[in-house]
Amino acid sequence: MVDQLASGERTVSELAAPYAMSLAAASKHVRVLEDAGLLSRTVEGRVHRCALERRPLMQALSWLRTYTDFWDQRLDALEDLLNTEDDDDRH
Repeated sequence: MVDQLASGERTVSELAAPYAMSLAAASKHVRVLEDAGLLSRTVEGRVHRCALERRPLMQALSWLRTYTDFWDQRLDALEDLLNTEDDDDRH
């Protein structure tokens, strides 16, 4: 659903359409995303329109980037160690 909202506003019905789920189930998913601050909802009569809230996603991405550098370094070191051990085993 977040992916769908990335390209623009959608109704709850539009968000539910690609999935094998009821409108009630889709509404529950939307509510969870709304409670998490990832989307906003406006109500026009019986139509609920949802829009992506990009700020929380950008904050999460920024936080994850910090750990990307950390884990890239650690995994590169592990790969080097494993390659060294493979070379030692071959000789």
